[in-house]
Amino acid sequence: MKKTAQLKNLVFAKEILVMPGIYDGVSAVIAEKLGFKALCLGGYAASASLLGKPDISLLTLTEMTNHLRNITEVTDIPVLADGDTGYGSILNVIRTVREFEKAGAGGLFIEDQVFPKRCGHMEGKQVIPAEDMVSKIKAALDTRIDEDMIIMARTDAYAVYGLDEAIRRANLYHEAGADMIFIEAPTTSDEMKRLNQAVSAPSLANMVEGGKTPLRTAKELEDMGYSVAVFPVSAIYAAAKSVWNLLKLLSETGTTQGYEESMFCFDEFNELVNLRQYRKIESGYAAP
Repeated sequence: MKKTAQLKNLVFAKEILVMPGIYDGVSAVIAEKLGFKALCLGGYAASASLLGKPDISLLTLTEMTNHLRNITEVTDIPVLADGDTGYGSILNVIRTVREFEKAGAGGLFIEDQVFPKRCGHMEGKQVIPAEDMVSKIKAALDTRIDEDMIIMARTDAYAVYGLDEAIRRANLYHEAGADMIFIEAPTTSDEMKRLNQAVSAPSLANMVEGGKTPLRTAKELEDMGYSVAVFPVSAIYAAAKSVWNLLKLLSETGTTQGYEESMFCFDEFNELVNLRQYRKIESGYAAP
């Protein structure tokens, strides 16, 4: 089954879909080996991983597309990719959809922030008129070649105008043809329940540790009415903390001894990245 169809089936299934946020090829491989059915590549994690910089529109479409392609090539499960604002105007949205689709995205989402945008849990966000976002959604839908590729519309209007406007926009975007809706950064459980009661489209919950939305379990989110729960930065936060602790130990003691149990060893890591599989392919072409 195509990855686009896989993701679509998972989103519209009765059971909530839990997607970990991945940030590179290794994190994607780990997530797949642990049994996750789909992955999310967010701009926040990608910008930090690739550039070492914050999620404030510094990452380009070309950089994100190449990163996405590297990830889709090492996994057999679908990836939902962050298209930010579409990287600009209607024409940029069209190019974003084309490039993401060629890179193997199972689905993508675009948002109604102004360009340049910022992380949805940061202060100072601004949004474009809802009508302009509707045009972007229609352009994205007209551009995709595979109709199974999910186009999700995200609204950041809650932080600017409140929940009622966010709900209005969400329904407007769904009416325009968006397959899924993502209302970013509600701040209470009651608001999370209310938005799902008011929006008929499948919706995504964004679980950011230390962010504005309260952390809830997948079961709790399912009971609130969400179809998808994404944990977009958990892995990169954990990885960064682990690297910090390791390098702190090395800087203070001149050795990594004592940290081995928190690391993969040489052979384990080679197994993780499927070295044996590549050696088998290579040996099949060995000269007699």
